[in-house]
Amino acid sequence: MSLKSRLPVFLVLLASFPLGGCLFRTRKVEQNISPLALKSSTKPELISYINSEAAKIHTMQATVDIDTAVGGAKKGKIIEYKEIRGYVLARKPAMLRMIGLLPIVRNRAFDMVSDGQEFRVWIPPKNRFVVGQNNFITPNPQQPLENLRPQIIYDALLMREIDPQNETPVLENGTELVAGQKGHKYEQPDYVIDVIRGQGADSWLSRKIVFSRLDLLPNRQLIYDEKGTLVTDARYSNYKDYNEVLFPSRIEIKRPEEEYDITLNIVKLDMNQPLSNEKFVLEQPPGAQVIHLDHGQTPTNGGGIR
Repeated sequence: MSLKSRLPVFLVLLASFPLGGCLFRTRKVEQNISPLALKSSTKPELISYINSEAAKIHTMQATVDIDTAVGGAKKGKIIEYKEIRGYVLARKPAMLRMIGLLPIVRNRAFDMVSDGQEFRVWIPPKNRFVVGQNNFITPNPQQPLENLRPQIIYDALLMREIDPQNETPVLENGTELVAGQKGHKYEQPDYVIDVIRGQGADSWLSRKIVFSRLDLLPNRQLIYDEKGTLVTDARYSNYKDYNEVLFPSRIEIKRPEEEYDITLNIVKLDMNQPLSNEKFVLEQPPGAQVIHLDHGQTPTNGGGIR
């Protein structure tokens, strides 16, 4: 019997089954797409926002509460440290100073400074004074928090402009998993600007800047090194207006390779006030143990722009 002759027979048999029979079954599909109204934008508009907001900031001085956590899958445990008060000073193009205070007594837990090339870190409780170059990585797996560098904070805190001479932005329509009511999670579309950086004949993914479709503000920045390794995962939330600059009041910085997280909750922030060179000077304390971290190490750019 040919296919044409068998087809009417099949249709007759199909029609003879009751609607509630065993041939068909209806299943509900859970709605996992964002139910919220989303905003739209274009690649030029998103790039313009990144560059214009970055250009507004010249200096910043902030009082912050600092949360830190160390550990993860590699260590098999996570240690969370008590929140401490701190201060952050930044001045473009690459100056940053960050001071953390011990709880209760408010003595300095650490004091770090960078001029974009060299960093200095003083750890008073250990009487250690650490000196190194920003383009050298010397991870200490036993003391993850001692891997914290001022440049890491700077790159996550002050999102850089996209350099048209050395970087190529690419728009990606992505999604992120968002927690809704009663613990329900759903996928919410977002925009991602992939920043491809070139040097000579080589090029690599330098950054991913993620925009929320709810407010078209950057809520995440992923920074990569030249080998394609994710070195910094920064998240931004609770934007506020500081001297006519829209800036996140909560910045979460994760370093997946070293397995430590640091979160800055801004208590007070002053934008574009004068900051003298003296604010970024950290002298070696008398009697401190001096450690030079860049001796015999291999340089890397860590995904940032130098």
